[in-house]
Amino acid sequence: MTESEFTQQVDEIIMQIEDALDELDRDIDYESSAGILTIFVEHKDQGNKSQVIVSRQIAAMQLWLAAKSGGFHFNFNEDKGWVDERSGETFQDALNRCLTEQAGEPVDMELD
Repeated sequence: MTESEFTQQVDEIIMQIEDALDELDRDIDYESSAGILTIFVEHKDQGNKSQVIVSRQIAAMQLWLAAKSGGFHFNFNEDKGWVDERSGETFQDALNRCLTEQAGEPVDMELD
């Protein structure tokens, strides 16, 4: 994958996340700038706010996800999409899991 193909893939998934967040029934805010998507999550019961950050790492050609539960690095697989280099979990599953943990209620977004 070339650098421009990589950048296009990451830009597409960030746009998909933004669209999915806009369609959710709950109020989850986000900001996007220069290939970094910051999602602001408020816990349902505790009221505390936290962040989930999605970013591109061009040198490693990876999509990174940072959440309270840790940092996750995803490689692009033609058949499966973005896959965690350690666990094999898909990016969509990891993102939903992290958002659910930090929101204190289920978050289930479908990404194309």
